[in-house]
Amino acid sequence: MAAGSISSEKIDLLIYGPVRPILENGFSDHFVVHKAETRGDLERLTPAVRDRIRGVAVTYHTVRADRDSLSQLPKLEMVASFGVGYDHVDAKYAAENNIVVTNTPDVLTEEVADVAMGLLIATLREFVKADRYVRSGLWQTQNYPLSVGSLRDRKVGIVGMGRIGQAIARRLDASLVPVVYHSRNPSKDVSYKHYPDLLEMAKAVDTLMVIVPGGAATNKMINEEVLKALGPRGVLVNVARGSVVDEPALIQALKSGTILAAGLDVFAAEPNVPDELKTMQNVVLLPHIGSASVVTRNAMDQLVVDNLKAWFAGKAPLTPVAETPVKGR
Repeated sequence: MAAGSISSEKIDLLIYGPVRPILENGFSDHFVVHKAETRGDLERLTPAVRDRIRGVAVTYHTVRADRDSLSQLPKLEMVASFGVGYDHVDAKYAAENNIVVTNTPDVLTEEVADVAMGLLIATLREFVKADRYVRSGLWQTQNYPLSVGSLRDRKVGIVGMGRIGQAIARRLDASLVPVVYHSRNPSKDVSYKHYPDLLEMAKAVDTLMVIVPGGAATNKMINEEVLKALGPRGVLVNVARGSVVDEPALIQALKSGTILAAGLDVFAAEPNVPDELKTMQNVVLLPHIGSASVVTRNAMDQLVVDNLKAWFAGKAPLTPVAETPVKGR
């Protein structure tokens, strides 16, 4: 498949999902930009408009660019997805139909790793509980109790050793915390001990930090058995996808003392969070903010725009996913 052909014709694009300024204003007059925030909005586009659309910007992971959605766009050439994970895009269907799929790696790596490290420390040292203690006025009448958790006596197992996993590992190195990791295959240029078996790694560590893609291959991989192997000192931090953790099993493990605590940035049915998690004092909950700073989200939006503009200028996509039918520059 060749890169998108240059033409004097205007190119119809669809912003599918929440619309933000860089996406809305990032294209020249050579493009005609349509908007559909929901699946219903997509289906309300006229057949004539759907027949003209050649590129789609999928702007958030809650928007499902599945086979049914993509098949409504017969001239579609590219899906530029916002975020590093793209389990919400049917990349298999896209590859079968010579549709390029891109994501936004690299520009969010350090931001997500910062949040992961902050979430780990906040969970271990009980920062949220300490904040409430000060605000309540209790500190004026009694000393704050020592935190049970600490980085100082921890061994961390990272589940996934891609770009973000390696950035988390660098931060743990700087904090003098031993690191091992689990992935299907050993990562190149990584010196940490590799565990091909997740359960064996869980037995060997007391902290799991999860940063793997979502999808069928990783669905509920952090299950009851893994949590039991992690043990009563165990801490789970998830900055991947909510689907990666068996949420009912995690709730039970936290209630029963099977593990000590959890720090969660993602959930199975976002933005709905189980009430049981909300009431627990040994859990830190974040509203999926791993990459959610203005500077990083702007960079991600710009990369979505740049991928589409490169393709329709006759160039290769900048950051194609593995399944895509063409290679990047």
